[in-house]
Amino acid sequence: MPYTYRHSRPRSPPLPQNARATHSSGRTYEELKRQCQQKGTLFEDCDFPANISSLFYSEKPPIPFVWKRPGEIVKDPQFIVGGATRTDICQGDLGDCWLLAAIASLTLNEKTLARVVPQDQNFGPGYAGIFHFQFWQHNEWLDIVIDDRLPTFKDRLVFLHSAEHNEFWSALLEKAYAKLNGSYEALKGGSTLEAMEDFTGGVGEMYEVKKAPENFYEILGKALERGSMVGCSIDISSAAESEARTPFGLIKGHAYSVTAIDEVSYRGRKVQLIRPRNPWGQVEWNGRWSDNSSEWQSVSPSERKRLCQTVLDDGEFWMNFEDFKAHFDKVEICNLTPDALGDNATKKWEVTVHQGSWIRGSTAGGCRNFLDTFWTNPQIKLHLTEKDDRQDECTFIAALMQKNRRKLRKLGAEMLTIGYAIYESPSKDGHLNKDFFRYHPSKARSKTYINLREVSDRVKLPPGDYVIVPSTFEPHQEADFCLRIFSEKKPPKPTPPQQETEEEKQFRELFKQVAGKVSAYSEHFYFLFNLIVVLFSAKDIKFEKVSLMTCRNIISLMDSSGNGKLEFNEFKIFWGKLKNIYVHFDSDRSGTMSSYELRSALTDAGFQLNNYLLQLIVLRYSDDRFQIDFDDFLNCLIRLENASRVFLALSKKNREFINLNINEV
Repeated sequence: MPYTYRHSRPRSPPLPQNARATHSSGRTYEELKRQCQQKGTLFEDCDFPANISSLFYSEKPPIPFVWKRPGEIVKDPQFIVGGATRTDICQGDLGDCWLLAAIASLTLNEKTLARVVPQDQNFGPGYAGIFHFQFWQHNEWLDIVIDDRLPTFKDRLVFLHSAEHNEFWSALLEKAYAKLNGSYEALKGGSTLEAMEDFTGGVGEMYEVKKAPENFYEILGKALERGSMVGCSIDISSAAESEARTPFGLIKGHAYSVTAIDEVSYRGRKVQLIRPRNPWGQVEWNGRWSDNSSEWQSVSPSERKRLCQTVLDDGEFWMNFEDFKAHFDKVEICNLTPDALGDNATKKWEVTVHQGSWIRGSTAGGCRNFLDTFWTNPQIKLHLTEKDDRQDECTFIAALMQKNRRKLRKLGAEMLTIGYAIYESPSKDGHLNKDFFRYHPSKARSKTYINLREVSDRVKLPPGDYVIVPSTFEPHQEADFCLRIFSEKKPPKPTPPQQETEEEKQFRELFKQVAGKVSAYSEHFYFLFNLIVVLFSAKDIKFEKVSLMTCRNIISLMDSSGNGKLEFNEFKIFWGKLKNIYVHFDSDRSGTMSSYELRSALTDAGFQLNNYLLQLIVLRYSDDRFQIDFDDFLNCLIRLENASRVFLALSKKNREFINLNINEV
């Protein structure tokens, strides 16, 4: 399955206001709207048409859907009625409670809501049937344009809708998010944290309630106070328990949002309360401190008013915090900005983003359980220098996200099991090899490998140089990924390539005995080179033969004098790169080497390649078993050497041009 490559060089996050237009026409929302107004037509989105392809990819609609615009459903459609609030979120016939819980949390932060849901949209003057919403995706904000045709059945919205029948912002937001992910069906099942991050560009943290720290109540209070989005859920032990109702009115395997936390005076003592919300807009907790519980009778009317306590089946309810910890299993917190991550609000964090890929045969090495390939995974350097206040360690957060898996569901893709390990880096530069990981334990790692879109953890380590190795659990699994590192210093720039290896004296004697000077325009060199390989490493390299074309390529590459002949001083440079490399990495003497070993082989030859180039080389030269034979390895070295010479020549020309201009000035 193909994946789009993104350069692995660290990049700073773009400014939030620079949302990128995504419509296939290349036009922005304003341009598309103006075009419709001038033509006097209502916008129809060709990128997300009003047909079954936008609804489902693996099933047929259970009912005959009819796509209608809000004006065809009600007489006086409104974008927002009385402000966008959490009561505007009522789930329809789609299993996307995780998304709805995130939308409910989104309404609690006015600035964040205005970013995702631009407020200058309506059904009044200038209406053209077009709306837009903005989402964060892998280090950039995207502007998603949609038309306002919505799936209905008997003039009622089928999916997300507002309690106010003439209010449509939430239904249109759900449609835009479905377009972002390919279809409505793609929204079935997910983590609340996933949508929270798409609404904020923030970083998430997950807590197991039963193992939460003692100050967990204070952590939740600070999170809500600083505008973080909070969700919670109850685990299930089998698929049969999904959305099963407990005797206390809670739903298992269901995503709730947390909308408030507070203390109340009750019979002379303070009681800690928390307020979850069911995105269904109904079905509530029926235990202590529920809407109709007797505890509220002992609370003053002014306290009840301050807490907005109501007796409505609106999906929102108060709970005693001890009951919350007893009944809920997970809490997800999405911090809106890096500065909100620590207890010290004055701490300034740097956010560094690495885009990369796991590609079969080159960089998809799997976890540490697979030592032979683990070292081939991408390796990201991190330099820690500044200690935390009054501490001997440095704090950073590593968040590893697999990209576009929800969108690729229609092609059979699922969330991969991902995680990362962190190692103390030795003084030498370059890609760490297998032996390093064999003898050095990790200094930190993700809490678990899990099939979520993102795995993130807060890490404390002493100052120093480290290497982060992101990976899938199993090897050979392909995906694009985005690794975000929130730290106080950015990682260093990539190190320069290593130097070439030395010429062996014994080969000099062998070449003099057999070669002399050889013409490139005869087949003599073809026989000569095959003879050299056989004599020099008769028991070490198993191969059929080196092709005539390869031999001619070698002469073309190394003939620096231009006389069509190859002298020892020219050939030794090439052999210096080749000697022992193939033998070393063809460990089983089969005549082929694993493509996973190619990075080390090329590094030994003096080539330091990024992941993208390595992936292209593996695709070009390896077979369907990810093996590379001797002749292909030679051709690979020849092409890399040619490319490096061209690069150096161009660099020299540029330097001369710059010097010339300086002299002229």
